[in-house]
Amino acid sequence: MVIRTKMGFFGRISAGWIVCALFAAFVLSGVAEAASPYQEIMSKWERKGAYTDQGELGRLEVKVIYYSGEYIEALLNEEAQKNMWTADELERYKYNLLKTLNLNETIPFMVEFNNNGPSMHMAPFNEQIALWVGTKKLTPVDYDKRFNFKLQGKREGMVSFPKYDAKTGKLNLQGAKTIKLTMASGIHDYLKGEISYLWDVSKDNPQKLYQGKAASRLELDRLIARIKKLTDEKTELEGKIAGIDKELITVQQRVDELQKQ
Repeated sequence: MVIRTKMGFFGRISAGWIVCALFAAFVLSGVAEAASPYQEIMSKWERKGAYTDQGELGRLEVKVIYYSGEYIEALLNEEAQKNMWTADELERYKYNLLKTLNLNETIPFMVEFNNNGPSMHMAPFNEQIALWVGTKKLTPVDYDKRFNFKLQGKREGMVSFPKYDAKTGKLNLQGAKTIKLTMASGIHDYLKGEISYLWDVSKDNPQKLYQGKAASRLELDRLIARIKKLTDEKTELEGKIAGIDKELITVQQRVDELQKQ
């Protein structure tokens, strides 16, 4: 009886420890999730695809991130929380990020390939990728030129599309509900058709990011660049005017000479 009692006692202890361990694991899991509440928001703007072919051992994995206003804001908060930044440190990071992405002029995407199948040949890459806003096709104004080289393994880079229509000056995403990014089937032997990813942009507002010190610095950069451009144009025009004045003097002198004859 004593032995049974001791075994029951230790059995209860073991069961208790199991329950405690499971509870602790559950709590820690919740803490881990709470430590990164922005991942779920960021994942909304990621698109992934995996492609293979019968008899092939490796596969092609593709990931595309649209740098929406919501994604960037979540990314900023994620980095600030992870690095325990001060408000000033966050503003500096935000300034550098927005400047790099050039949101004032472009619509940026991050494209990542992880190719363990046949080598990819995508040059020129800007002709293989497009952004569709309704029936309007946009081609890149800038992209990572490494995508033009043979690709085996992993490679990621930025691809940017024009924010404004070159003819009308209007925002290309103005009034858009969805956008579609496509890549031609010719970029890989596995693909039977083009790659296509959709995003709902109807509620996205990137302009909300342009607040605070980072926004002021970006505006200052833009105004300084504008001053330089206007100054250069003024110098060029002054040079033209000086040339015209010189020619007028020469012409007038000849007119005077002819009139005296």
